[in-house]
Amino acid sequence: MNIIDCDQGSKAWLQARAGRVTASNVSDVLSRSRDRKSEGATRANYKARIVVELLTGQPQEDGYTNGYMEDGIENEPFARASYEVQRGVLVDVASLVVHPRMERFSCSPDGLVGTDGMVQFKCPKAANHIAYRLAGIVPSKYEPQLVSEMECCERAWTDFVSYCPLLPAPLNLFVVRLHRNPTRAREVLAEITQFNREVDEIIEKLTGHKV
Repeated sequence: MNIIDCDQGSKAWLQARAGRVTASNVSDVLSRSRDRKSEGATRANYKARIVVELLTGQPQEDGYTNGYMEDGIENEPFARASYEVQRGVLVDVASLVVHPRMERFSCSPDGLVGTDGMVQFKCPKAANHIAYRLAGIVPSKYEPQLVSEMECCERAWTDFVSYCPLLPAPLNLFVVRLHRNPTRAREVLAEITQFNREVDEIIEKLTGHKV
């Protein structure tokens, strides 16, 4: 794996991500308008952000967090510990991983498991956690992120983990595994490639120079 060693959330980490599509934002890359015939505003805004980052060399993320995000950060170590105990594994951490063949595509995995697996931790509100448990599948909003992370890290599977400390064990932990699907992976990578191509076209029109 092509790992850039820096602390997640640090200035160095934000700088290393600048100009790169990240797995956590792949859902933005995939977004479309309501009629599915044109680009959605979310995708256009994300594209503009990447353009600015490439032109200035400066990250446009400010590290903003809200109360729910801060709670998630605080509870993630407990989620990791509970997962390790339940599954009998150890979770290794990698700061930033760049895709082996796409320099402008990266991810910041929550954890790597053994040689084939990885894990993504979420610490949602109780209502969302309960909904995830009842559905019993990877939530659709996170599927693009998980697929992308597996491609960046060249892993065969990833565990989606939802942790809610408000509930008693074992109900406070929900784990569901997503295996790599080559067809779906190709679809997502094709979308990222097209997105980066459009970014290059905008920069060429603005500057008169190819990226």
